[in-house]
Amino acid sequence: MHTELLNAAESGAVEKAAEIIRNGGLVGMPTETVYGLAANALDSKAVAKIFAAKGRPQDNPLIVHISAFEQIRCLVKSVPEAAEKLAAAYWPGPMTMVLEKSDLIPEIVSAGLPTVGIRFPSHPVARALITAAGVPIAAPSANRSGLPSTTTAEHVMRDMDGRIDAVLDGGVCGVGVESTIITLASDPPRLLRPGGITLEQLRAVLGSVDVDRAVLNPLPKGAKPLSPGMKYKHYSPKANVIILDGSEQAYADYVNAHKGPGITALCYTGEEKLVGVPAICYGGETDYAAQARDLFEALRHLDDIGAQTVYARCPEPKGVGLAVYNRLMRAAGFEVLRLG
Repeated sequence: MHTELLNAAESGAVEKAAEIIRNGGLVGMPTETVYGLAANALDSKAVAKIFAAKGRPQDNPLIVHISAFEQIRCLVKSVPEAAEKLAAAYWPGPMTMVLEKSDLIPEIVSAGLPTVGIRFPSHPVARALITAAGVPIAAPSANRSGLPSTTTAEHVMRDMDGRIDAVLDGGVCGVGVESTIITLASDPPRLLRPGGITLEQLRAVLGSVDVDRAVLNPLPKGAKPLSPGMKYKHYSPKANVIILDGSEQAYADYVNAHKGPGITALCYTGEEKLVGVPAICYGGETDYAAQARDLFEALRHLDDIGAQTVYARCPEPKGVGLAVYNRLMRAAGFEVLRLG
């Protein structure tokens, strides 16, 4: 299979990608969060191609993308008041709502769960593609399963060239981490995956919102993931990532005491001057939005430079920083060293 790279700004590119979707094919689709691997969400055979292209486990559910709020009504059994309120506040945008699914949603999309995640992206190219295709689009991140997510069309081509029909290049993703996922199928609602819409923002609309244990901890062995991004190890480069939790000085001292071939620092902007090993930066210490935007690019760059062991500065789990913390913890397989 030859994967075609389409420039979303060129005339006819979106319609060509939409035709591929309608015909049961796969397209790398830009969104404001990360690139998605898009297929017709109502076509079980097309969705099965997503799992094959990614090497994705069948127990990992997919998110269904829409381009207008009214499209949600046929995809779920009911739209509760909480969903209406969240949609009014944060859609279109980087938030997925999990609701009880309708019979239109194939079992393969929901991984056998009675629920489905629905998202209304804000990226104009994603919305144009969904509208042009005329069907809701199932789209997990457009990367090989377990690797860092893709935030540029080049990343998608690197992972998926020859595995999918086309990549629609819509530029660099602005948010940089996958959408916030909140389930409204529990009382109170529960945060399943942090993202660009923060826990504080969700609570500002709904009041009480619980945080699933798997946001900050490994998913218990044998437990079924209720949403994407809950697996134990995920978003991971080839290098072994170890998170160092401590002050800037304690971090630098530890890294400098463990120099050697293949040792690399993943640190905040400006801290590369403090360590005597190759360093990749992923945003300023308190700039959580920049950390989110730069994280996956940084994780991929670690492989580009041949890093073998990576000592990562531990992000602060608040605001959008909670999403960065969640992704980096999974990239490291929850291997954390607490520095005194």
